[in-house]
Amino acid sequence: MRLHGYFRSTASYRVRIALNLKGVAYDQASVQLREGGQRAPGFLALNPQGLVPALELDGGAVLTQSLAICEYLDELHPEPPLLPAEPEARARVRAFACAIACDVHPVQNLKILARLRSFGLDEAQTTAWARTTIEEGLDACERLIADRAGRYCFGDTVTLADICLVPQLVNARRFGADLRWPRLLAIEAACLAIPAFAQPDAP
Repeated sequence: MRLHGYFRSTASYRVRIALNLKGVAYDQASVQLREGGQRAPGFLALNPQGLVPALELDGGAVLTQSLAICEYLDELHPEPPLLPAEPEARARVRAFACAIACDVHPVQNLKILARLRSFGLDEAQTTAWARTTIEEGLDACERLIADRAGRYCFGDTVTLADICLVPQLVNARRFGADLRWPRLLAIEAACLAIPAFAQPDAP
């Protein structure tokens, strides 16, 4: 497998965590987002959306969208599971993951911030947009698991929820968010003690 991504991409980071947890060997290909690499014809042939990550499988097929890739890996390599077996618990984990991957991350990613600048927002206003988006989203995430015990978001087993949370907290710090989420920060610390969650270095 070859993972096309970018070291600062939180969506790429999610997939790296899943691959690492599953013990799946893979190569990495860096797509330089700040240089427009996502718009290069070669990359658009892999992912017409011009977004990372894209996971190129051994047979040549390409998967896109980080949550879809993570669930594919979970089905292909069931251990350790990223989703609970019980249907309601699975739905809760997916809901938490989607709150970040579908509602928080997309509206503060590089593409959207560039569009805001093109509409005339200055750097301070653009950063404030990202920071407010992250803070509101993580406020809700903290409440979603307020009644949940354990080292991780949903108990003592890492799930897709944790895979989404940790990269988003990296972005929270990047944009100067108020880190007012003791439960989320404790989960992050527990996750970062696992080698699979190691943050990548710049290429």
